[in-house]
Amino acid sequence: MSSQQQTQRFTLGQVVATPGVLEAFATTVQSAKEFLDRRAAGDWGDVSNEDKKENDDSVIEDLRILSAYHLRDGTKIWIITEADRSSTCVLLPEEY
Repeated sequence: MSSQQQTQRFTLGQVVATPGVLEAFATTVQSAKEFLDRRAAGDWGDVSNEDKKENDDSVIEDLRILSAYHLRDGTKIWIITEADRSSTCVLLPEEY
């Protein structure tokens, strides 16, 4: 079992990304993988303590999970995993 499988708290399903977030990653020379790995391990990023608790509960109860992170240049990104774990979308908040 890989270390990622050992730390992954839930499945991401099919991962998709919007054009805007792909452009943001290219600008900062970053990739979605670093944020997806953090997220799958339960690091919810830059959300309130209340939202962190809600995400922890959502993992157990199979509800939708939303986390937020900032790229090197300060651009905020969201990652949303659907309740049925069929897909995860990486996007800019304004693309929601």
